[in-house]
Amino acid sequence: MRVLGIETSCDETAAAVVENGTVMLSNCIASSMDLHAKYGGVVPEIAARMQLETIIPVTDRALRQAKCSWKDIDAIAVTYGAGLGGSLLIGVMTAKTLSIALQKPLTAVNHVMGHVYANFLRSTHLPGYKVSEEKVTLPFLAVILSGGHTQLVLFDDYLQYRLLGRTQDDAVGEAFDKVAKILGLPYPGGPSISALAKSGNPERFKLPKASVSKYDFSFSGLKTAVLRLAQEQIGETYDFPSFKLSDRLSEAQKADIAASFESVAIETIVEKVKSAVFEYKPSCVLLAGGVAANALLRRSLTDSLPCPLLMPDPKLCTDNGAMIATLGCWQLMLESLPSDPYSLTIAPNLSM
Repeated sequence: MRVLGIETSCDETAAAVVENGTVMLSNCIASSMDLHAKYGGVVPEIAARMQLETIIPVTDRALRQAKCSWKDIDAIAVTYGAGLGGSLLIGVMTAKTLSIALQKPLTAVNHVMGHVYANFLRSTHLPGYKVSEEKVTLPFLAVILSGGHTQLVLFDDYLQYRLLGRTQDDAVGEAFDKVAKILGLPYPGGPSISALAKSGNPERFKLPKASVSKYDFSFSGLKTAVLRLAQEQIGETYDFPSFKLSDRLSEAQKADIAASFESVAIETIVEKVKSAVFEYKPSCVLLAGGVAANALLRRSLTDSLPCPLLMPDPKLCTDNGAMIATLGCWQLMLESLPSDPYSLTIAPNLSM
């Protein structure tokens, strides 16, 4: 089975072809991130306009890279939620049109769950990718970390799961972005914080961990603690504007704040994951989402878990079409009913 996956939930326009839910034949992405960087975050209208301009060229490129024609494609998978409404609409309308015109089955994919399925890819001929040969076994614990989601999800079967915990406010990726703004670092905040943290002392500042229920998360307090710390370091009070802080902080102060913040954020996640592994004893743990590319997180979990840890190639942690095609393929192989291309609608607030 060969499935074309289309992903347009945010600022990436992505398409990919995956075979039998494990073999990545192509993975093409057009990102508008550079256009959003000067605003410090994604501007929905700009993102949707770029999706409209690039969706057809990216889809064509994915087919060429896979050395496929449309007759080789057995089905189409598309992200229908969660995400930005305008962006989702471009991908869903494109997939619906292709499904009807080419008479291909269509399957609607949950974007968040798609990140988990990036771990199911076992091989590819594409250069520059490293995929794990270790097979995903049940039950498994998924650790989903991104700009919009922080969740612990226990999968008892491939498409059946229990949500153990989620963030009660900011997602961890959102916290990284907001702290990066405080420090005057470029968007996206995750890579910027991690790069600066390498030259900082993670023990220089003691930052708090939120006290919430067993498997839930909270990063809003940590973000506020960083703001207050930065104001204190330059001798100002809480009403000093956050956008003026970076000009007054020294490079050493910024590096130490970045390292201290990253250390506490990652330590919070690792502690929750270890606790869930101890209680539920999954066969393996799967990292998923943009923050899954964080090197400190990967090292910390690798060193502390008693079971196998599966991690996508960092290039497959951010939004991509391969994860959507992979999940779509599994949905169809496990006999999920195809979606009706005439009635499928977007679900911007979709959750797991």
